[in-house]
Amino acid sequence: MPNKRSGGGLSPVQQAAKFLGISVLAGGVLAGIALPAFGTLGLAAKGSVESFDEIPANLKTPPLSQRTTILDSEGGKIATVYFRDRTVVPLKKMSPQLRKAIVAIEDARFYDHGAVDLKGVLRALNSNARSGEVTQGASTLTQQYVKNVFVEMAGDDPDKVAQATQQTLGRKIQELKYAIQVEEELGKKKILENYLNITYFGQSAYGVEAASQRYFSKSAEDLELQEAALLAGLVQSPTHYDPIDNPKTAERRRNVVIDRMAQVGDITEAQATAAKKKPLGLKIREPRNGCITSAKGAGFFCDYVRRVFLDDPAFGKDRETRAKLWAQGGMTIRTTLDPQAQESVQASLKSHVYKDDKVAAAATMVEPGTGKILAMGQSQPYGSDAKKHQTVINYSVDQAMGDSGGFPTGSTFKPFLAAAAIEGGLPLNKVYPSPNKMPYPKVQGCKSTYNQGEMTQNEIESEVGPYSLQEAMKLSINTYFVQMVGDLGLCPTLEMVEKMGVRTGAGKKLPDAQPSVILGTQSISPLTMASAYATFASRGMYCTPIAIESVTQKIGEKKKTIGVPKSTCERAMEERTADAVNTLLSGVTDSGTGARAGLSDRDNAGKTGTTDARKNAWFVGYTPNLSSAVWLGDPMQQQSMVRITIGGTYFDKVSGGAGPGPIWRQAMTGALQGKDAPAFNKVHIPADKPKDKDKGRDGKPGGGLFGGMFGGGNGNGGNGGTDGGLTTNGGTTTDGALTLGGVTGGDLTGGATGTDPTTTGGFVQGNDNGGGNGP
Repeated sequence: MPNKRSGGGLSPVQQAAKFLGISVLAGGVLAGIALPAFGTLGLAAKGSVESFDEIPANLKTPPLSQRTTILDSEGGKIATVYFRDRTVVPLKKMSPQLRKAIVAIEDARFYDHGAVDLKGVLRALNSNARSGEVTQGASTLTQQYVKNVFVEMAGDDPDKVAQATQQTLGRKIQELKYAIQVEEELGKKKILENYLNITYFGQSAYGVEAASQRYFSKSAEDLELQEAALLAGLVQSPTHYDPIDNPKTAERRRNVVIDRMAQVGDITEAQATAAKKKPLGLKIREPRNGCITSAKGAGFFCDYVRRVFLDDPAFGKDRETRAKLWAQGGMTIRTTLDPQAQESVQASLKSHVYKDDKVAAAATMVEPGTGKILAMGQSQPYGSDAKKHQTVINYSVDQAMGDSGGFPTGSTFKPFLAAAAIEGGLPLNKVYPSPNKMPYPKVQGCKSTYNQGEMTQNEIESEVGPYSLQEAMKLSINTYFVQMVGDLGLCPTLEMVEKMGVRTGAGKKLPDAQPSVILGTQSISPLTMASAYATFASRGMYCTPIAIESVTQKIGEKKKTIGVPKSTCERAMEERTADAVNTLLSGVTDSGTGARAGLSDRDNAGKTGTTDARKNAWFVGYTPNLSSAVWLGDPMQQQSMVRITIGGTYFDKVSGGAGPGPIWRQAMTGALQGKDAPAFNKVHIPADKPKDKDKGRDGKPGGGLFGGMFGGGNGNGGNGGTDGGLTTNGGTTTDGALTLGGVTGGDLTGGATGTDPTTTGGFVQGNDNGGGNGP
């Protein structure tokens, strides 16, 4: 505070300042009102303007930033996001008491003066000069509105906000000129409406509608006298008069507003007395902003939608333009998310993997033929509180869209190689010797020949060929596919996956120099895998994934439609190729490594995948109308899933069939409940007669019946074989043998599936157990 004389009067310096301040500003005001083209003001103070004429003629008023609502495909609300929490409403949707209260306390002569209240300016300057500090404001509602426009234009730039709110003579002169323009163009009612929609009322609430909802959980048009007075009182200092943090101070300020309303004749003294006796009556509604508030566990999908919006040129020529549109808000974004599918995904993840487990899981569903993302979830909740096991990293999508980068896919990559080979003319009954262990052969890439010389082997010792393609896919025989890529070369597969939208989680093409890519060594996202497998489901048509169906934006009373990115569908392979792959992968879910995931009420197909050291396990599968990928593992790639408890269940060894398989099954069952069950167009695969072989999958060497009957508790019952005259497929065995095969293998479904003599029954299926780059 300035120094005063001992007698308490103004010092000579203060008196001079008082005279100069009143004279200069009053002169400027009069010049602005009477002669807008008034020349140089000669104001040398910091922040002043050199000439009234140099101020731009028109005040640019950007659309007010508002809430954006993100909806699912059925119109249900997923989340509300906003830069500033604001819902613009017309004056008629605001309580008359509120309109009177704000005018009474902020600018009682609002309807009587022009852009500037000269009496108010002189009164305020005189009062402030006497006190030695700012005790009264002189800005009209029109000037305050102009100032708020400057703040709105500044956005979240702190330097621009500081400039918009600086208390300098130059800034005041700017406000004066623009206030004159606004008064001429808009009129009093529109100015008041705009002011009440733009003003900040504290607690992150901008505009009267958001403020009314925040403090009283009601619309602004329903505010009672004492409630309207409380909101009007907040404008002067939203923090100081905050009714949540400072209820007593807020009540005193409210009563000041009520008294002022009575003083200017807006209410009677009796009404004022009654209103002041009422409690604050707060009914707080907490701010719910951002994807963390998403319903049905859709936080990760919500964040993906935000990133798509900021990344896709459909929403603006560059990222800055798109960011401004997102911040402006006022949009209704209808997405592709199917509430039934999303609920089913989250329920399945929650029941199989706990949020505080050592590993995590993610699942994504895509609609074949459209590319629509129908569900996206994971076991850890969306958020930034590590103590609650939250994360904002989206394990379902690529690095650029979720900060994850994908995970090695294991044997779920093998169908891509098979598709390329079949497209190139490979016989469906092709047999390879498939030893248990072998080095990579020389492999022709797109540019040169590669010979890694590294060894690869099958999951268990007894897996020794020869194998047909159907058997090799069903049991996920590594050496079969290594021999296949040796014959085919790597380039056809790389060309095939490129057409199916398969790239690494970093967004790069798969490497030409690594034949081991065909066993799933590259990191790929679940969304990419689900979209690629949807190509098989749609008989060879690949559709780029999409998350947004429509966007509308409200600006004032008008609505406009904003164009959205569309899915691009192109043929990636012949129909007959896709049909052949569907037939092969149906065997996986019927009686192969994925039998525990198989659906019983409709055609379905899929593939298991487990990577080295069991750090990742996958199941990617589909029906003709839904494709889904489930990943299970350690996001940091440190934890081996051996002798581990996940979701309350102990696993000796996690595999694609035993880990993510049941998650996929439950999620798909719920998502498809009540939906059509179309059939695949399966092809006939000619019978092949590879040499007889004794092998019990996950059983003891020697295989056959005894390998199937006495395989380990967490392994497969065996694939029959020839032992004691029993056929490979268990064709004419007794029910007792089939049952033993299932029970001793550790899974009663082994016996159950063995009742069909045409399938690899009790001898094949105990608990699935895939290995490094295995099933």
